[in-house]
Amino acid sequence: MTETLVVDRDRTGIVVVQLNRPKQLNAINEVMRDELSQTFTEIAADTSANVVVLTGAGRGFCAGIDVRNFGPEAVKASAPAIERMRFQEAMAALPQAIRALPQPVVAAVNGPCVGAGLALCLASDIRICSAAATFGNAAILLGLSGAEMGMSYHLPRIVGTSVAADWMLTGRTVSADEADRRGLVSEVVAPERLTERALEIAATIADLSPLGVQLTKRALQTNTDTSGLDAAMELENRNQVLSHATEEAAQRRRKWSDS
Repeated sequence: MTETLVVDRDRTGIVVVQLNRPKQLNAINEVMRDELSQTFTEIAADTSANVVVLTGAGRGFCAGIDVRNFGPEAVKASAPAIERMRFQEAMAALPQAIRALPQPVVAAVNGPCVGAGLALCLASDIRICSAAATFGNAAILLGLSGAEMGMSYHLPRIVGTSVAADWMLTGRTVSADEADRRGLVSEVVAPERLTERALEIAATIADLSPLGVQLTKRALQTNTDTSGLDAAMELENRNQVLSHATEEAAQRRRKWSDS
């Protein structure tokens, strides 16, 4: 049981993780941070989980850090630098945990997606949103660096350097339409269709070979930063050799040839 999350494992191969502080637009407090970390650790070790859907309860996806009431571990600007660094590293570990999951993550952005919420979204593998969603890098508006929690790594790789600089340096609110146009999300759907659509995508992935899916996720991550085509193809060739010899692949080939 969790205090700030709803974790649904009712569908075969799919784990739905819903941020559940709707009155605070699912802002991350100390409890949610720790519960997310623990939940991601458990999912990573769960061989029955093939895909994860990440979304928010109520009208928001995640409004970032709960600056009003984070909890006992909130650090003040006057705290020693080492304490503030540990706090920042603990927050930054959340998008790192999403990226490190062997299972692909589908972010279903249902409303405002700001600050730390944007970092969780960017670390996901597939991002879809409702027409009511908005996106923002809020740290720059608070006198902080707009580069935090992996944003300066993920965002330019997704939308390009110039667009990332625009969003991160101004902190302006980005609509669902602009997010779609810039390639931040792969699909915009009506709010009432978002959960259904996210589960459709997840079900399609969950029905595939877990090994093939996980090797594909890792290849996409690695080859985004690879030194060149030769290195990328070395990894792809290895993955094909590994997956080709599995019994599941053999069964799927037989089914394909018989159809």
